[in-house]
Amino acid sequence: MKNTKQRQIILSIINNSNEHLDAYEIYERAKENIKNISLGTIYRNLNYLYNNNMINIISDKKDKMHYDKKEKHHHFICQRCQKIIDIHDLNIKIPKTIANNSVTDYKIIIEGICEECQKED
Repeated sequence: MKNTKQRQIILSIINNSNEHLDAYEIYERAKENIKNISLGTIYRNLNYLYNNNMINIISDKKDKMHYDKKEKHHHFICQRCQKIIDIHDLNIKIPKTIANNSVTDYKIIIEGICEECQKED
């Protein structure tokens, strides 16, 4: 597949966002640049970008997919509101092998209750 204008805009939306957008949120932002873009085009391009290792996918407890830029960081997910928070300063040493298996990638997701939900208690 060639690098289309739609794909470039979708990748730019993800890479320039500090949020963890779902497909519909990406669709709404993409419509600002391409009025006639379809939700199907969004999904096809998100699959392409993920399958070609250009973006990450985070799934919350409700199995809702959120899309994230491809930079090494971890996530905290609130068990109540499903808010996803980036963690950049988690210093954990990951071994190159585990039980003679080669480690090629890893994801760390920490779950708990976010600050806002704690205030509601």
